[in-house]
Amino acid sequence: MAIIFKWHTEIIPSMTTGTEIRLNRILRKGKMLCIPMDHGISNGPIEGLEKPHSMIYKCESHGITCVIINKGIIKTLPRPPKVGILVHFSASTSLSTAPNRKMLTGSVKEALRLGADGVSLHINIGGKEEPEMLADLGKISEQCHEWNVPLLAMMYPRGENIKNPHDPEIVAHSARIGAECGADIVKTLYTGDIDSFSKVVESVPVPLVIAGGPKAKTDMDILQMTEDAMKAGAKGVTYGRNIFAHKSPKKIVEALDGIIFKEQKATEVAGIIDS
Repeated sequence: MAIIFKWHTEIIPSMTTGTEIRLNRILRKGKMLCIPMDHGISNGPIEGLEKPHSMIYKCESHGITCVIINKGIIKTLPRPPKVGILVHFSASTSLSTAPNRKMLTGSVKEALRLGADGVSLHINIGGKEEPEMLADLGKISEQCHEWNVPLLAMMYPRGENIKNPHDPEIVAHSARIGAECGADIVKTLYTGDIDSFSKVVESVPVPLVIAGGPKAKTDMDILQMTEDAMKAGAKGVTYGRNIFAHKSPKKIVEALDGIIFKEQKATEVAGIIDS
């Protein structure tokens, strides 16, 4: 007599994947407020990153969801931070004759050994160094999918063929490359206005977060850009100098938290910084 197991005939609920569990550590409500702090290799101990561990602990309870740091900083953390960690595996230096040529510095297995929640790569599009960086992105993407590790791709239009890195078509193309190569989250440049960036968002099938770029002239500049990007459909921000080089990193993080997670306006949260 044949035995029919009941579970064969029932609808089995979908199960949470390792990637989803790790994404939940670097996002909050599906959104990101990240401080990239990988600048130590490219630019050295710049303002605000003289003591990166201290900066992480200073901001970790004020709204950030994660940080992006190099593996040497992870290994020397005095204690585990309260936020997610993406380990950055791209490197070049401002001292080099080829600063746009980002070289691979690790593997996904190493990221797991370090305790990281995800991997970050920097890819420059539009220069002679582009092909090998795309090959690295494909290689790491495959490893990330094998081990259920989220991959964030920083897709920068930067090279001899790029005249205007904020051109919406170029930004959209660069961001789309990251998604097509398998990234779970793409970091890209803001195009400067809601309408053009909303079209970029619509053309990329994975969440987009924006870069902060050079330190903004005023706090309102960075707050308004954040508000506009979120209105256009961005899922958050990854701001380096505009947080760690700020006069009050904790307060600018709190203000950004209000815009990203509480849907407040830039004008509403500006007072936090001066309080």
